[in-house]
This record gives sequence, structure tokens and C-alpha cells, in this order.
Amino acid sequence: MRIGELAARAGTTTRTLRYYESRGLLPARRGPNGHRVYDEGDLRLLRQIRTLQDFGFDLEETRPFVECLRAGHAEGDTCPASLAVYRRKLDELDALIGELRAVREQIGLRLALAESEPPLCELGGRELWSRRRA
Repeated sequence: MRIGELAARAGTTTRTLRYYESRGLLPARRGPNGHRVYDEGDLRLLRQIRTLQDFGFDLEETRPFVECLRAGHAEGDTCPASLAVYRRKLDELDALIGELRAVREQIGLRLALAESEPPLCELGGRELWSRRRA
């Protein structure tokens, strides 16, 4: 298939395909007429890249998965290098989750503290609030 058909089937653009080619992720085969030619295996590579990017992997992190597919494996995540990338990504996610939990805890504490104080307002401040509560 030609580049336009591959792009359409993969749900991407020809520009993206050329970029992947320049990064060595997509093979640069040419037909007798000089046009780029692709096959179903290339479509599988693109789908693997897109899936991983949807999961938050950067383009370079997809390389071991692409190489695994190119080596003839049915799935791109069955090679040791791919598994190592999965492990690193899980470690990154665990760290981010920890950071988010800490931020959430701080915000929760600040909210609880703010709610325990009488509100300040432009129409009388704490004094007005105190009278209403009495």
C-alpha cells in the first residue's frame, strides 16, 4: 500500500509517517516507481506505536516494541526490552501517583483548615459571621 492509504488505515497523517521513518521506527521501502510502499506488518507497527502513545509513552519508548514486532514476534511486548520499558513506565506512574496523593493530602488539609476559620467577606468580615452564628 502507498503512504496515503497506510496513513488513513492507521488514523494518522502522511507527515507523521515520514517522521516515524526519519526516526527509524517505520521502514523506508520504495517501489520500482520510487514511491514508498508498506504492508500489513507496517500497519501493525503503527498501531503498536499509537497504542503506546495513547498510554503516555513517548516515541522513543515505543522503539523496543517496534523492534520486537520486526523480529517476528506476534506481539510487541513479549521481548525483554519491551518488558523493561513497561517496568520503567510503571515505576514512573507509581512515583506520579505518590506525588499526586501527597498534593491531594495537602490540599485536603488546607481545605479543612480554611473551612474551620470564619469566612472573610467584603460585607462585614468575621464580625458579621460571628453575629449570625450567635
